[in-house]
Amino acid sequence: MDNDVSAGSTATAPSVSTLGQLALGLTLLAFGIGHTRVIDGVTAADAVSIATYLGGIALFVAGLFALRRDDGLTGTAFAGLGAFWFTWGVGAGDAVSANAVGLFLLLFALLALTLTLAAGGAGTFVRGTYGAMFVALVLLALAEFGDSSGLAKAGGWVAVLAGVLAWYGATAPVAGLRMAWPGRGRAAGRGVTAAG
Repeated sequence: MDNDVSAGSTATAPSVSTLGQLALGLTLLAFGIGHTRVIDGVTAADAVSIATYLGGIALFVAGLFALRRDDGLTGTAFAGLGAFWFTWGVGAGDAVSANAVGLFLLLFALLALTLTLAAGGAGTFVRGTYGAMFVALVLLALAEFGDSSGLAKAGGWVAVLAGVLAWYGATAPVAGLRMAWPGRGRAAGRGVTAAG
């Protein structure tokens, strides 16, 4: 995935990676905010449509396009996470045990961990998104196993963080925003690539 931008360069055209990261970011934001219950009357169940169509179908299709372009990490990430969101979206509200939901979240946490480990050459925002998603899914799985609303809220906040990282990582290159953390001790003059 290309989440690097040259300092001082003009914005680049949106790509499959950009659109996929935006879909992932918005879905994680809706899913996470629903679990935090920070907005009165909004729960994770209210994110079902976003998860099914944006996080599920759109992300899966973006993954197929990335695989067609021989972008293995992006294609695997988007297709796998698209399957996760679609399955979660269409299965929400089904009568299953809390342990079954916890197992589902834990299994897809393993996918997020795989993506985190595989994203070593990707930008900081990509690795951060997958890493935070892994932590969020583990916390949400533990919340289901232990019937803990506190863990569910914590998992929701970490999912919000993952969503913000994905959204910013996709937005920054096309909007010409800063991709490197200030003060990292690296030169970021014209022609020097600042890794995100």
